Amino acid sequence: MDDLTLVRDHTVYRCVVGSRAFGLATETSDTDRRGVYLAPTPLFWGFAKPPTHVEGPRDEEFSWELERFCELALRANPNILECLHSPLVEHVGPVGAELLSLRAAFLSRRAHTSFSRYAASQHGKLLADVRVHGAPRWKHAMHLLRLLLSCRDLLRTGTLTIDAGPYRDRLLAVRRGELTWDEVDAWMTGLQEETDKALAGTPLPEEPDRARVEDFLVRARRASAASAASAASAA
Repeated sequence: MDDLTLVRDHTVYRCVVGSRAFGLATETSDTDRRGVYLAPTPLFWGFAKPPTHVEGPRDEEFSWELERFCELALRANPNILECLHSPLVEHVGPVGAELLSLRAAFLSRRAHTSFSRYAASQHGKLLADVRVHGAPRWKHAMHLLRLLLSCRDLLRTGTLTIDAGPYRDRLLAVRRGELTWDEVDAWMTGLQEETDKALAGTPLPEEPDRARVEDFLVRARRASAASAASAASAA
């Protein structure tokens, strides 16, 4: 079974992420799709394992195998958690529906570390642009601000919201370069400080509910194996 067939025939969840999901799309914005596929259990029984991720079949489309997706979500990977909370869902099967029902199980205080590290990395790239070109890539600056807002509010409320909401107009002004870099950088610094303070009183648990997620994964694998056995006996 080739990689793209896995995506076409075994996707359990697919959504749109990026600017369109964040409420920050413009006329030139791409449609970025992310998905999760459940590789048939018998594919794991040989030496050659199914891929953990696949690009395509469409442009700007990327999918993860269910186990890999869950591993990254348990680590509070920002991009993965945002997939789970996208308001733009294109496809959801029974396994995908249960995955979505587990969204809270993936959330924990680990998000503070993972989001902050990602933000620091992106901020470093913006500073490099400023040093070399005199200005950052404003689109990237906008997305970093949105990420910081999302993380701060997650720690404050225990709920991950990826839509820009009331910050949309100011964020789009950043994208257009209507704020100075000093203003944008000060906003980023303030948001990081607010995020650090929010950690002390966050309602999020210390760790994600790994046992609950693993139970889901095992049941999905077993159901896949049973389906394959049933199909083989009927052939």
